[in-house]
Amino acid sequence: MQIRIAGTINESIVDGPGIRYVVFTQGCPHHCPGCHNPETHDFKGGTLREIDDLINEMKPYSYMTGLTISGGEPFLQKSAILRLILAFKNIFPKKNIVVFTGYTIEELEKMNDNEINQILSFIDYLIDGRFVESLRDISLIYRGSLNQRVIDMKKTLEEGTVIIKDFES
Repeated sequence: MQIRIAGTINESIVDGPGIRYVVFTQGCPHHCPGCHNPETHDFKGGTLREIDDLINEMKPYSYMTGLTISGGEPFLQKSAILRLILAFKNIFPKKNIVVFTGYTIEELEKMNDNEINQILSFIDYLIDGRFVESLRDISLIYRGSLNQRVIDMKKTLEEGTVIIKDFES
């Protein structure tokens, strides 16, 4: 299966906890003013990559803490993202997964989509919400504006309510 990506980073320390392998998806409908990755907006940009090739590229980085999937908007390629997550968990079962999205968790849940629900069940943290330039705060950990949340997905699914992960304290 293929996925359209803008690029990857082998060792990031700013896209989630620890050392991360980051995949930036290509294509985004949100076009948030002040977006950190505006080059990812064009749906025809980037390159098509085989998911198995991406997984093979991650293997030398077994010391990484986990995988981050950012964008663009990852949920627009939900089938490929689900395949990437499952393949990653197969190779690295104890590593965590972070997904950045411009959608809120409430918007994703309202979509009532089986693949989206599976993605949410497999990931550890969801960083949700569109970037809002007037709420920009460079002191925030892993996010750009005050409206964005770092959601602990395991606890959220267990408790049935949104549980915020506080990396700041």
